Order: sequence, then C-alpha cells, then structure tokens
Amino acid sequence: MTLSAETIDEPVPVIPEEPPFIPTGATRPQLSVPQPDQADRLPRRNAAGREPGFWWLGVHGGAGETSLARLDKNTRAAEHHWPLSATGSVVVLVARSNIPGLRAARLAATEWASRSLPGIQVAGLVVMADAPGRLPKEIRDFSYVVGGGVPHVWHFPWVDRWRYGHDVAPEELPKEARTALEQVRIAVTATAALPAK
Repeated sequence: MTLSAETIDEPVPVIPEEPPFIPTGATRPQLSVPQPDQADRLPRRNAAGREPGFWWLGVHGGAGETSLARLDKNTRAAEHHWPLSATGSVVVLVARSNIPGLRAARLAATEWASRSLPGIQVAGLVVMADAPGRLPKEIRDFSYVVGGGVPHVWHFPWVDRWRYGHDVAPEELPKEARTALEQVRIAVTATAALPAK
C-alpha cells in the first residue's frame, strides 16, 4: 500500500492591523465658534506653488517651527502665517510649553475652529518644551485644555543642542521626540486623506 503525502495548507496567521490613530480633540471647524478679535488672529499668506507635505505653523515667535521643519525636507515652516492655497494645506500648530505659548495656541485653534480658514486642515498641536525637565502641573493641565480644540497634541522634549543653534539629525533626537514626530506623520497622513471643510 502506497501512502500519498497530502499537502495540508497551513492557516495563514492573522496579523492585526495597527489601531487607527484616534483623535483626542476637535477634528474639524465648527458652526458655533466665533473668530478671535482681529488683533488675536494670525496673518495669512498665499502659499500656492509652495505646498510641502505639511506645514509647521508657529503660533508665536520662538515656537520652534523652523527647528521642526529642518528635521524633514518634506515639510516647511509657515513663518507664523496661515498658508492658504487653492488645493488646501495641512498644518501642525507649534507652541512653547509656557502659558503665553499655550494661549497663542488656543487663539489659533479657535481661529481654525471658526471656519474662517477655507482649505486649512489642522492635524494637531506640538507643544515644544521651553525648559528641560517635567512640566509644572498647571502648564500640563492647560495644555490638555488647549489640546481639546485640535485633533491631537504631542509634547516634544527639550533639545539642548538647539539652544546653542546647532542642527540635530532626526536620529540624534531623544526617543520621545522621534516618537512624537512619527505620530505627527501618521496624523498628517490621516488628516490629508479627509475632505477639506
């Protein structure tokens, strides 16, 4: 008697997909939000023909948008202006981790939420450490309040070499910073896939 070897198909293991990047705050402008006073709004600039993968928008001077833009050639610093274009723009707000910086971020988030910036999609807010060490509770709590006005908030740690004007390669950043940048990229990709409102 001859035994034939039957081929048995092994079941292919199911690899679960990564969970979606779930927003923690407002994901689009809203009807009931009034615009901030004219003096509290960021200026606007025509960005047609200069569209990067996304924009870093420093909501006040010294926020860190230029330092972040140097880390990825597919991004640009918006130079404290809303970048308007016919094709729309994805923006990541940037503010320092102090009360004045977070107040400026709140105003920018309110301006975006007021529906006064057609084609602008905000992916979130990067809160840049303004000093080494842990944030004081008052500032940490205020950052969560401000973060409710945007889809995502990332805390970017202190990078001492930037204080001295040195460039830092992405791979030289602290792990927490590299993780924040990766999460920003994921959120920007998800935001860009949404229809502009």
